[in-house]
Amino acid sequence: MYHSHYFYSVRFCSRHGRHGLVMLLAVLFSGCASELPLLSPTTAPQASSGPVSRHKAAYNRPYTVKGKTYYPMTSAAGYSEQGIASWYGNESGNRTSMGTRFKAHTHTAAHKTLPLPSKVRVTNLHNGRSIVVLVNDRGPFKKNRLIDLSHGAAKEIGLHGLAKVKVEYIGSLADYD
Repeated sequence: MYHSHYFYSVRFCSRHGRHGLVMLLAVLFSGCASELPLLSPTTAPQASSGPVSRHKAAYNRPYTVKGKTYYPMTSAAGYSEQGIASWYGNESGNRTSMGTRFKAHTHTAAHKTLPLPSKVRVTNLHNGRSIVVLVNDRGPFKKNRLIDLSHGAAKEIGLHGLAKVKVEYIGSLADYD
């Protein structure tokens, strides 16, 4: 009986994510003791000395697109990178990864791994023009692309198509509140 529930739960988990995982855990732990053992101070989990992420939202967890898994940064402090930028604007009205409506005329951007939301300075290396944008979406998922700018941001720095840019992390939205 347990085996059929187990295999059903595994299949359900792969299709339906978290709900399947909850069912799997319920099946596996059914029949376990009803009381949890108390932890002594010597067995209690200790705080890790590594970086602690303030970014626990779903859009800052690892995700997979076209078979490739991306791991968003827990901290972007000191981030600076050069690469190819593109722009997007036809998606106006669609939802960003953060759930907000995308508006092509605003100064926003999409990045694969920066924590959301982040503020970055994007400099067009062909003409030296720069702009500060809010990274509130995931992408671009085309090969060799670093960042996608909204049409409004791209226009501001003279980006028509593709351009080599420098992206520098300025801070999170919380830093400006």
